[in-house]
Amino acid sequence: MVHLAAKFACVVVLLLQVAPALAQSRAEGMAAAANAFLAALTPEQRTEAVVAFDSPQRRDWHNIPKDDRKGVEFRALSPEQRQLALDLLHSGLSDEGYGKALKIMSLENNLREGEKNVQGAPLRDPERYFITIFGEQTDAGAWGWSFEGHHFSQNIAVKDGTIVGDTPSFWGANPATLITFVEGGPEVGTRTLAQEEQLAFDLLTSLDQSQRAEAITADKPPADYRGPGQPEPPRSAPEGIPAKQLTDLQKETLRSLLAAFCNNQAPELAAARLAEIDASGFDRVHFAWQGAEKPGVGHAYRIQGPTFLLELVNIQSDPAGNPANHIHSVWRSLNHDFGVAD
Repeated sequence: MVHLAAKFACVVVLLLQVAPALAQSRAEGMAAAANAFLAALTPEQRTEAVVAFDSPQRRDWHNIPKDDRKGVEFRALSPEQRQLALDLLHSGLSDEGYGKALKIMSLENNLREGEKNVQGAPLRDPERYFITIFGEQTDAGAWGWSFEGHHFSQNIAVKDGTIVGDTPSFWGANPATLITFVEGGPEVGTRTLAQEEQLAFDLLTSLDQSQRAEAITADKPPADYRGPGQPEPPRSAPEGIPAKQLTDLQKETLRSLLAAFCNNQAPELAAARLAEIDASGFDRVHFAWQGAEKPGVGHAYRIQGPTFLLELVNIQSDPAGNPANHIHSVWRSLNHDFGVAD
């Protein structure tokens, strides 16, 4: 296992060396996508879409179906403009992550159908997502963009031609596992965030009795993740079992779980996140479990290291009443959320 640790150390050094150049290359593609999108907008749409980089609106985010959001609405765009908006979104995500984003949006069809008889149900609309460009897309200075709506929020910040922030990054799914097909929604059996949830169960199951005593911090899960919509991430001390107390195989499961989230981002951004985690000390990453130890009953977990906080909560029912079939998850940087340095 010493050989494996040395291998990871070499990979970390390599990633730290190449990450700035990779991030700069990705930023150039983002700028081109943002400019193409803006060029296709009408003057009225552009007024809605463009916000100053230093505006408080840039850090005004949320995963709930809010009535009022910043940016231009996807629904208001022409087919050509929609594709350009999706191209911008894709510039910040991997192919896999982009596919998940589209599934999350399409699940609004399932929610609308499942809640059609519910009095006062929230607005469910797969086209109610908003795109915002912050600042001017130049090689020098700061700019960014966000793509946000129910159960999805991506926030990118760029400074001097290099990506300096890709969080908060929120991914949700309701239903978490699709049981009934609805026109316009995913196929039956779809688990949009399958690995993001299953790998945590796998890690929990692998723990021995003493490890579980440290990892399980509460018999009941929280009502939701912490700090929803807040401009600053929670900064309490990590809880649960540190990675240094895990076996090598358990560490690999934990790494795979973190990679499942990171790999939703563009490859350069995923590599930078993982390199940052290792550079700050992977053994200092903590895993904490709360609630039931099996699917279908409310459960949650938190993973926290010196540079990041990841939380997933699955306690709510889906529209059909199936318990714990509604996921909220969010990744936040403790050093540069919204691209803001610590």
